[in-house]
Amino acid sequence: MPRSVNSVASRARRKKILKVAKGNFGRRKNVWTVAKNTVEKGWQYAYRDRRVKKREFRALWIQRINAAAREMGLSYSKLMGALNKAEISLNRKVLADLAMNHPEAFKAVVQKVV
Repeated sequence: MPRSVNSVASRARRKKILKVAKGNFGRRKNVWTVAKNTVEKGWQYAYRDRRVKKREFRALWIQRINAAAREMGLSYSKLMGALNKAEISLNRKVLADLAMNHPEAFKAVVQKVV
């Protein structure tokens, strides 16, 4: 009995990976083994960085709030403590947006809690 290899499915798998690798430089875009390694590593980075992105944005928001709070004569931790004590529940994303784009609104929030 002849050996069956199902070359249709094999070629489809390779084409799928090579399509994802399109745009890479040199052998990374057209040599199967190199492209496969590149694409799989890229998927690993993408999976990891979807989680890292959340940490990085939170850190950015905290830096922006801290910078704006220090202009008002407060530290970040004092401001957040005062907000919690006053039961004002604005998250860091909203506070950072106020600090960057609406400084007068941020100033009003700070004056409310101080």
